[in-house]
Amino acid sequence: MSGSPRRGEPAAVPEDLSAGKRYRGKMNLRNLRQEVTMRFTRITVNPNQMGGVPCIRGLRIPVATVVAMVADGMSEAEILQAFPDLEPEDIHEALHYAAEAVRERELPLTVS
Repeated sequence: MSGSPRRGEPAAVPEDLSAGKRYRGKMNLRNLRQEVTMRFTRITVNPNQMGGVPCIRGLRIPVATVVAMVADGMSEAEILQAFPDLEPEDIHEALHYAAEAVRERELPLTVS
């Protein structure tokens, strides 16, 4: 990689990540941005927007909001009506992103 990307440009993806391999080194914001850029083309993370939470395509619509709408039982059509700037692919990618985020860490569960 030759230098840092300018503000607003996606980070360059190292060759070892572009081949579909998972990053096993120390995860920091730069590495996270690189992986998100490579794997999720509709999800953006900008520390200067919405407190740095993952959003849909640079819009001020957090991934968590879209995932919560699905969890609340809203249909794709209802979500698209609530957020006209979204596209069906945005909803699908938000769900994939959430699934990957949960896969990457342990969550405390209670035994019932």
